[in-house]
Amino acid sequence: EALDGRVVMGRERSCDGRVVHFTGKKGEERIEVIGRRGGGVACYKGEKGAERLIRVELANGDVQLYEGERGAERMVRVDYADGKVQYYKGERGSVRLV
Repeated sequence: EALDGRVVMGRERSCDGRVVHFTGKKGEERIEVIGRRGGGVACYKGEKGAERLIRVELANGDVQLYEGERGAERMVRVDYADGKVQYYKGERGSVRLV
């Protein structure tokens, strides 16, 4: 913890192998990154309790980008490791390739 009460970086390891990194003032910590079992990470943005998924970096180098509020995030683009890019449209649960 920094002298001003800010958590520079915190980390928790869950029983399923995920590693959760968080930041924020003590008592206001918010999730920033979750390291996924088997490789890859999920990145989040937002205040504590309202963190929303914005990006998933897969172990194979592919990157999925998301938009939407917490609980309604939807994939909008995939940047593949080979340089290919695909765009998606629609609401969560009914996203389709465009």
